[in-house]
Amino acid sequence: MSTESRHILLTGGAGYLGAVLTPKLLERGHRVTCLDCLLFGEGPLASVRDHAGFTLLQGDIRDHDMVTRTLREGDFDQIIHLAAISNDPSSELDHELTRDVNLKAVEHIMTAAREHGVRRFIYASSASVYGIKEVDDVHEDLPLDPITIYARCKAEGETILNGLINDDFCGVSVRAATVCGYSPRLRLDLTINILTSHAILNRAIRVFGGSQMRPNIHIEDLTDFYVELVEADRDLINGEAFNISHSNATVMGLAEMIRDAIDPEIEINVVPTDDLRSYHLSADKVARVLGYQPKRALVEAVNDLRDAFAEGRIPAPDAAHYRNVVLMKENPEFWTHQTPPQA
Repeated sequence: MSTESRHILLTGGAGYLGAVLTPKLLERGHRVTCLDCLLFGEGPLASVRDHAGFTLLQGDIRDHDMVTRTLREGDFDQIIHLAAISNDPSSELDHELTRDVNLKAVEHIMTAAREHGVRRFIYASSASVYGIKEVDDVHEDLPLDPITIYARCKAEGETILNGLINDDFCGVSVRAATVCGYSPRLRLDLTINILTSHAILNRAIRVFGGSQMRPNIHIEDLTDFYVELVEADRDLINGEAFNISHSNATVMGLAEMIRDAIDPEIEINVVPTDDLRSYHLSADKVARVLGYQPKRALVEAVNDLRDAFAEGRIPAPDAAHYRNVVLMKENPEFWTHQTPPQA
């Protein structure tokens, strides 16, 4: 593993993951240029705004001319591509928008990256690319069978990236479990985060079904892994996809963990559901190939969120900006007023 300084273009750097990842990259001595449409403002990056190694660019990745110009002038060593319409519900709101952001823009930035000398492209894919598998552990050698438009775009992005790889251009895809924990750009629409906020705010947790299996990972572990990929030996990661997950648990098991951490007296109310899909992700490959294992128990995410609520770091927790699909519904003009995708 090399610790030499790189210049990294981080798309979506002001988002949920990016706001936690950016300070870590800077602490490792890398220069970071964040490209973000700033739907959530600059606040999530306040801690690094004056860092000498940090640059913030406001822009929409659908603006292909801007992306090409940025890559031509930026002299970037690597790209970490996080920018996306995130999660299935948000992607279902507007399929054309999802394809523009999660596929057309992705293909352009990958192609332009190779053309302008970027040496490594780290792509945020998703564990959802597997679809539903009737196996005990979903591993990277299984065929992809994406069901939703979000998952299909992520899977196609992997295919595009793998088709561009050559001796000078390294590509790797990250298939992450559901993320949890506190971020300066917090999301309260992720499983553990949702259930924890309900426990704290409502003194009750509502569970739909409960028997469904879900893989999860702490945001600090996932962002640590991205740093690992920046510095990893090229030969270990080139053309690879890695599952990254701490553990698998039923939704009811997660609710019980949260209840016990917050207050054992909190009620858990079960609501029947027809959606009993389960996902059981194996992270054996990343441990075998890179020696990487998550360090943080999922309950640490619960404790971090509890502390953030107690310290007033989550003002107006019912606000739309904590929930992507709600925010997109309330601000359709933001997307239509952005620069449209180029031909």
